[in-house]
Amino acid sequence: MTATPRRWLFVLTILVGSFLLFQVQPMVARMVLPKLGGAPAVWNSAMLVYQALLLGGYAYAHWLGRFQVRRQAMIHVALLLLAALWLPIGIAAIAPPAPGQEALWVPLLLLASIGPVFFAVSAQAPLIQRWFAADTRAGDPYYLYAASNLGSFAGLISYPALVEPNLPLAAQSLGWTAGYALLVGLVAAAGAARWRSHAVAAADTASVADEPRPTLRRQLHWLLIAAVPSGLMLSTTTHLTTDIVAMPLLWVLPLGLYLLSFVVAFSNADALKQTFRVLAPAVLLIAGGQALLSTGGGSMLVALMSLVMLFVVATALHDYLHHLRPAPQHLTLFYLVMSAGGVVGGLFAALFAPLLFDWVYEHPLLVLAAAALLPLPAFLPWNEWLKVRRPLPFVIAMLLVAAFACWNLAQGWDGTFQGSNGLWAGLILFIGLLVIGWRWAYVTALALLMLGVGGVDTLEKGEHGMRTRSYFGVYTVTDDPQNHQRRLAHGTTLHGLQRTEPGREIEPTTYYGHQSGVGLTLDKANELAGPDAAVGIVGLGAGTLSCYRKPGQQWTIFEIDPVMVDIARDPSKFTFLSNCAGDTPIVIGDARLQIEKRPPAQFDILVIDAFSSDAIPLHLLTEEAIGIYARALKPDGVLLIHISNRFFDLEPVLAAEAKARGWTAAIRMDTAGQDDPTSALTGSNWVAFTATPQRMVQLTGGIRPREKAFDNGVWVPLEAREGFARWTDDYASTLPILIWKNIIGGRSE
Repeated sequence: MTATPRRWLFVLTILVGSFLLFQVQPMVARMVLPKLGGAPAVWNSAMLVYQALLLGGYAYAHWLGRFQVRRQAMIHVALLLLAALWLPIGIAAIAPPAPGQEALWVPLLLLASIGPVFFAVSAQAPLIQRWFAADTRAGDPYYLYAASNLGSFAGLISYPALVEPNLPLAAQSLGWTAGYALLVGLVAAAGAARWRSHAVAAADTASVADEPRPTLRRQLHWLLIAAVPSGLMLSTTTHLTTDIVAMPLLWVLPLGLYLLSFVVAFSNADALKQTFRVLAPAVLLIAGGQALLSTGGGSMLVALMSLVMLFVVATALHDYLHHLRPAPQHLTLFYLVMSAGGVVGGLFAALFAPLLFDWVYEHPLLVLAAAALLPLPAFLPWNEWLKVRRPLPFVIAMLLVAAFACWNLAQGWDGTFQGSNGLWAGLILFIGLLVIGWRWAYVTALALLMLGVGGVDTLEKGEHGMRTRSYFGVYTVTDDPQNHQRRLAHGTTLHGLQRTEPGREIEPTTYYGHQSGVGLTLDKANELAGPDAAVGIVGLGAGTLSCYRKPGQQWTIFEIDPVMVDIARDPSKFTFLSNCAGDTPIVIGDARLQIEKRPPAQFDILVIDAFSSDAIPLHLLTEEAIGIYARALKPDGVLLIHISNRFFDLEPVLAAEAKARGWTAAIRMDTAGQDDPTSALTGSNWVAFTATPQRMVQLTGGIRPREKAFDNGVWVPLEAREGFARWTDDYASTLPILIWKNIIGGRSE
C-alpha cells in the first residue's frame, strides 16, 4: 500500500475526465450542425447516445471490478490508448440521412465519430472512485461523484462562454486531444498509486461491512429515481431550444443544472440539501402546474421557472438517491443502475415520446412522476398545528374544492392569470401546498392544477387532428373565426396564416406581404429575370410564398420536414399550394445539402426562410453555406435571407459576409401589422444580396439612408459591426449578437 491515500490525485483525475467528457458534447453538436442543423431533437438524440455510452462505460467499470486494481489499471490504460485512434475529434464521413431517418442517423453518426473515446472516458469516474476506496484510509468515495459532476458542469459551461467564442473547431479538437493525453497520464498515476493493493474492490478490506447485494426492488427504485430527472432535463431542453435558439448556450443550461444537482446531492452540505427537500414539492407545484400549458411558452419567465424546477427537483431526487446509496463494495453497481435510469429517461423523452404523442406530453408526465417519487416533508403541517387526529376527511374535502376550482379555471382560461383565473389557480395551488404530506393527494392536486392552467385547452387541440408532431417540432393548426384566419404555429411562434374569407384565400400574409422584402422581390421576378424566372424557396411553412408564382416561372421548394409538406399540401388545413402552385416540386431534406447536389447557376432568385420557431439555422448562415447558395445562383441572381428574430441581431453576420465577398447588400425592414393585433401581416426583416450594385438598383430602385428604414417599400444598408468575425463552419458564436433585453423579457408572437 502507498504511504498516503493521495486524495488530490484522484480528485484531479475525476475532474479532468469529467471536464473532457462534457466539453466534447456541445463541441460535437456544433460540428454536426452543417450536416443536419440545429433542431432540438438533434440535441436530444445526441444526449441519448451520450447516456447510452455512459451506461456502457459504467457497465465496463462494473465488470472490471472483479479484477485486482493492478490488472484494472493495465486494462483501462490500454483501452484509453486504443480509443486515442479516434483523435482528434471529428465527424465521421457517412452519407446524410434519408428524409424521416434522422432519429436513427444522428446516433449512428455520433457513435462512429466519438463512440470509443466517449466510452473510455465515461468509465473513469466510477473506476477511479473504486480505486480510491481500495485504500481504507481514503474514506467515503461517494464525495468524488460530486467532484465528477462539478468537472462536468465546468466543461459544459465553459464551452459556450469561453471555448466557442474564442476558438475555431479545429483548435477546439486539438485542445481536447491535449486534455485527453493529460487524462491518460493521470489515470496511469492513479493506478500506480494503488498498484500494490491486492483488493478486488473496497469489499475485500476488513473495515468495510459485508453488505448483502442490493435487492432487485431496491435497484428498480434507484432506476426510477434516476430516470425522472434525466427525462425532465431533455423535455426542458426541447422547450428552450424550440422557442429561443438551437445553440450550445441553451443546450447546455438544462444539462448543466442537471449535473450541478449531483454536486449538491452528493456533497456533505446537509443543511443545504434539507432546504431542497422542503422546497422541491412546492416548486414542483408552482412551475410544474404549468407543464400542460401550450401557449405563452416563449416567455422567458416560463423558461426560467422551468429551469428552476429542473434544478430543485433534480437535486431533491438525486439527494434521495444519495440517501439510498449502498456500501462502497456495491459502488459500481449503484452507478450502473443510475446510468441505466438516465438512459431510460432519455429513451422516453427523446425517442418514444415523439412517436407516441402529438405534443410534448412527456413533460407533464415526468412532472407527475417526480411528484410520485419525491420525498414529501410536510410544507404546511396544519394537522399538527390544529392537532387534527383524523385528517383524511379534511384532505378529501380539500381535493373536492380543488376539483371544483379546476373546472371553473378550465372553463374561463384565456391564457392569463388575471381576475377569477388567478383566484382559482391560487386556490388549487394553496390546497396543493396543504396536502403535500399525503402523496396521492399531492399528485392529484398537481394534476388538477395542470388541467386548469391551460391543460384542458391543450388536450382539446389534439382531438381533431389539427396538431402534428415530427422529429423537428410540434405544429398546431388553429382557427380564428372572429378574424377569419387559420394559423399554423411551430412551437409558440406563428409559422403561417391564411385568410378564410371567400376570395382572399391566396393573399400573402405574415412575413410575406407584398410590402415585405420577399414580396417586393418576387413581385419583380419577371422584371428581374424574365417570364421564365427560376426561383428557389428554402422553407415551406404553410406554402404562403407559392402564391407569388406566375405562369411560366420555374419554382423549386426545399423543406427538411416531411410533416410540414403534408400540412401544406392538405387542403383541409391550408390551400396556398393547391390554389397557386400544386405542381411545384418539393425537395425534402436539409436545404444546404440538397442545393449543393444541384447543378450550378440554376436560380435567378433564391429565398432562404428556414427558421425553426425562433431557432437560428446557424449552419445555413456560414461562409460555406453562402458559398453553396452563390454557386446555385446565376451570375446576376438575387439571394434573399429572412432574419426576423426576437432574440438575435443577425445583421452583423450578413454584413460581414457581404463585405468578405464584395457583394452589395440591403435590408428591407417591414413594420406591417405592428399597430393592429388583428392584422394578417407581421413585421419582418429581409436581406438581399447581389453580386453587382447595378442588380441591386434594379431590385430596390436605389438603397436609401438608414433613417428611412421604416418607410414603405424602402431598402436600406445593412448595419455592420466593427471587428465582427465572419461565421464559418469552423467558427461561429451567437453570444455577440444576443439581444439581451428580449432574452430577459421576450414573449411569443
